[in-house]
Amino acid sequence: MANFRRLLLGRRLASEEIHEARISNPIALAVFSSDALSSVAYATGEIMAALAPYMALATFGPAVISQSWPVAVGIVLLLVILTVSYRQTIFAYPSGGGAYIVAKENLGELPAQIAGASLLVDYVLTVAVSVSAGVTAITSAFPALDAHRVFLGVAVIAFVGLMNLRGVKESGAVFALPTYGFVVSMFVIIGLGFWRYFTGSMQAAVHHEIVPPPFPGWIAIWVFMKAYAAGCTALTGVEAISNGVSAFREPTARNASNTMVSMVLMLGAMFLGITWLANHMGVTYTGGAESLLSMLSRRILGDGPGLPHVAYLAVQTFTMLILLLAANTAYADFPRLGAMMARDGFLPRQFASQGDRLVFSNGIFILSFLSAVLVWIFNAKEHHLLPLYALGVFLGFTLSQTGMVRHWLKERGRHWGIKAVINGTGAITTLVVMIVITTTKFTHGAWVVVLVLPIMVFGFYNIHRHYIRVKSILAGSRADFISPRKNRVVVLVSGIHSGVVQALNYAKVIADHGEVEALTVDFPDEHGRDSAALERLRSDWPRYCEGIPLRSLRSPYRKIVEPIVDELDRMRRVEPEYTITVILPEFVTGHWWANILHNQTAWRIKGTLLMKPKTVVISIPYHLEPILE
Repeated sequence: MANFRRLLLGRRLASEEIHEARISNPIALAVFSSDALSSVAYATGEIMAALAPYMALATFGPAVISQSWPVAVGIVLLLVILTVSYRQTIFAYPSGGGAYIVAKENLGELPAQIAGASLLVDYVLTVAVSVSAGVTAITSAFPALDAHRVFLGVAVIAFVGLMNLRGVKESGAVFALPTYGFVVSMFVIIGLGFWRYFTGSMQAAVHHEIVPPPFPGWIAIWVFMKAYAAGCTALTGVEAISNGVSAFREPTARNASNTMVSMVLMLGAMFLGITWLANHMGVTYTGGAESLLSMLSRRILGDGPGLPHVAYLAVQTFTMLILLLAANTAYADFPRLGAMMARDGFLPRQFASQGDRLVFSNGIFILSFLSAVLVWIFNAKEHHLLPLYALGVFLGFTLSQTGMVRHWLKERGRHWGIKAVINGTGAITTLVVMIVITTTKFTHGAWVVVLVLPIMVFGFYNIHRHYIRVKSILAGSRADFISPRKNRVVVLVSGIHSGVVQALNYAKVIADHGEVEALTVDFPDEHGRDSAALERLRSDWPRYCEGIPLRSLRSPYRKIVEPIVDELDRMRRVEPEYTITVILPEFVTGHWWANILHNQTAWRIKGTLLMKPKTVVISIPYHLEPILE
């Protein structure tokens, strides 16, 4: 078993080897930017899908599609604002300045938990959306696989999770080729598309020949808002680098900042290029099986056999790979955020435990499970998941930028006023967009996030109160050590064998003044008489009992755990000054699978007695290997 684990995960890393897990800028771009870069594969399509229903209206007509370009320009302007704002966050928090840390240090506990909840939801949705979009890229090229969407999605989640269990550095090396392959293929498509358009080999779309009528006031604003909110999915993952600054090599802040600028330049150029070409070539998307990027690639490369088809398949392959592996961004940040919240006492402490490869394994398992459930529920269709997606992202944006404004007002320093204005602009802009997203997508699924976030925050505070209460009780329990209790030892037996004899001998060693007895549970027959098994035990007992008395508990309803628990409760009531030590003889087999065949009753007894006060449970293992061999 251990060898198989090493084969899957690689050799264990000691704590002092943490520096070996830090990553270079090119690898970091693949690890932290795949989510943001891959969003260009579906963001333009979501803008088109939001505008498409209005084409049938006489007020708008086909000309409404032309609005996709100004919508994309507006989204890129917001991207620039976020980039400048988050670069400041990176240098202000070189150890990692995600929305959770910034909100906790500058806005207080409640905003921090809201930010944490929104980010955790966002990361789960990132995995589900990215994998589902990757499955769509597969089925766009191979429609016969559409019936197996969920299986493909869950299999990819399992693969990405396994790669991350091996460590961030190794997962980044695996995902670098798809990321850079996708970027190169997108710039080839965009460059070829512009060349074909401006050389006249491709004509403009029909809607560009139509002079759109003036849009009537609020309706036009509403249409633009819906398209803008849909296209803001292109901004998901922008904050990932600021969350993971500590994963970069030294100097961490400078390397993270440079990587973020590179990511944003590529993201903005690809998003604007794809939107402009789709808008001017008349490629529209209404939520069908084939993605907008697939249709645009066919239009630019040609749909004939030979080289055009090979080039199209290459583009679809890299698109599929980066969408499937874009989930890696969430795998880089979800476990880190979970560990920070666990250290603060708002998530179970297990989230802060690092595994063999210096990664937060429990966070990786939870993220994989939750995202796989979403893929199953929504049938691996990203179009159904996207309305849930951007709200949590922009809530995190807003809290982070607001926290940075407070940071500059407290810290002051050089050019603090300009920095505060930059972050304030980012906070106001993202707040407005968040309101737009909530308003336009509320009935399409955003209400789920609005409902889930308060529930999560409520759960965080319950966990926090539990840890505070436990800490208080443990601190107050020191007085219990001043007056030692008396000890009564109870050995649970079902028959006579070497393991029971060992347990009886151990009981005599730890018992006070011989206060030890053995208990067994007996199922009387249909006449109410003691069973034959109990009679045999009583006859053999004097030979092996080491002077310890045996007492039987009758169980006419054939229960084992309940009579034992009831008897121990009675003993505590009668002798409250005693601590009861329960000794359980247990088999230990030579194979893990054989353990399933034994000790089920012992596990139930231990699980029940764990909740009882003044009760200690000790297992005495009896190894069966000599007998089996």
